[in-house]
Amino acid sequence: MIRRPPRSTQSRSSAASDVYKRQLIWSLNMNYRIDNLQYCNWSRDIFLINREAGLNAVHVTLVYHEDYDEFLQRVKEWDRFFEENSDLIFLGKTFEDITKAQSDNKTAIFFGFQNCSPIEDDINLIEKVHEHGCRFMQLTYNNQSLLATGCYEKNDSGVTNFGREAIKEMNRVGIVVDMSHSAEKSTLDAIEISEKPIAITHANPSFWHQALRNKSDFLLKKLSESGGILGLSLYSHHLKDGTNCKLESFCEMVAKTAELMEVKNIGIGSDLCLNQPDSVVEWMRNGTWSKSTNYGEGSKKKPGFPKQPDWFLDARGFDNLENGLKKVGFNKQEVDGILGNNWFNFYKGIN
Repeated sequence: MIRRPPRSTQSRSSAASDVYKRQLIWSLNMNYRIDNLQYCNWSRDIFLINREAGLNAVHVTLVYHEDYDEFLQRVKEWDRFFEENSDLIFLGKTFEDITKAQSDNKTAIFFGFQNCSPIEDDINLIEKVHEHGCRFMQLTYNNQSLLATGCYEKNDSGVTNFGREAIKEMNRVGIVVDMSHSAEKSTLDAIEISEKPIAITHANPSFWHQALRNKSDFLLKKLSESGGILGLSLYSHHLKDGTNCKLESFCEMVAKTAELMEVKNIGIGSDLCLNQPDSVVEWMRNGTWSKSTNYGEGSKKKPGFPKQPDWFLDARGFDNLENGLKKVGFNKQEVDGILGNNWFNFYKGIN
């Protein structure tokens, strides 16, 4: 097991030190749980599971390949979910909604896109999708988009001219730049261009598992230095040994990641896809752009959704993560940060 040495504290002026102490006392008293990426086949049963897991907020994927009009249809579907499950969930728009969710024993739902398709080729639609609740948008989903290059492309040309303008507009209205499915140069470009910290909501470091979607040491250092945040994924294709990944291995990876990045810049983005039929992952991979079968992170022999590891079958696995992170040497404040408080602090800078 990995035991990390305690970190030294920097010297501060007396006034700054007083502010820091007040913030530290406050942060020690808060304890949020946030899963910053799920794409489930939504139902009351799943909302109940998330409440049982103590999740105060979940960032949900609203769209992949949908255009603007189709996005509006997804919003209407969620309006029905909110109406029929008002005792469990509500639409979240700011960090204050996470605090409200905790006090009301509910889960705040934050909308996000795994692609830029809903803004089509119109920069004015960025403000429109924000008005309808969008708070996260990936610039790409695996492939080249109008904004940047996806991680499955052979050539990474970086963020495009439209992408630069889109990032500025996202910064202005309060939509987080998400580079989870983007290629390395494009992600580094986004870090440099964005005036606000960006997010990689669901991925793992490539030093642990060499998946195309996982991220290099260099990129993670740059992300942390810029104030960005990494949501560690529990999706089996992103895990060492896949479905057979051990909790101890995952938590040791988190500890090593904390040697690359500041622990305050690490959270969870499980990428749970509960109860989704395999036809959905086929659509995610192929969208409307291909007539050939694309297996993405799967294979011809294993084309569907992979099974979750037995210690994270659903969000109730947060309890296992808490115990595992403590065993590899994280203290309570650090564990609370990874499981939600770090995302909460990141949300404070969105708007």
